[in-house]
Amino acid sequence: MKRQAYQPILITDAARSQDDQLTSRQRRYVVMMGVRVACVIVGAILVGAQAPMLWLWLPLCGLGMVLIPWLAVLLANDRPPKEKHRLANRFQPRRTDPAPPMSLAAEERPHKVIDAEP
Repeated sequence: MKRQAYQPILITDAARSQDDQLTSRQRRYVVMMGVRVACVIVGAILVGAQAPMLWLWLPLCGLGMVLIPWLAVLLANDRPPKEKHRLANRFQPRRTDPAPPMSLAAEERPHKVIDAEP
């Protein structure tokens, strides 16, 4: 089996943490459920006030009350898409130069020296 080249991981390329993803999904769910509650309240107000074109507004509110919870659950259980497909590297052309080893000893790793003295 061929070893891949050592690639350092950059923090800017890191995926969002699980806690951040969960928090954003929870907020989206709460907002969508708030819209559903608003549909219920608006529907009740329209019926109580005997609004004109009630035949149009009640089905719209009912549709919101039925579809929004379904969409909210789907979106709350969804996660962000994966960055790369697992077979993406199989279809890339092969390199002819030998790949460096995955891990190098501390002495072998290229490093940058920063000197504070002038």
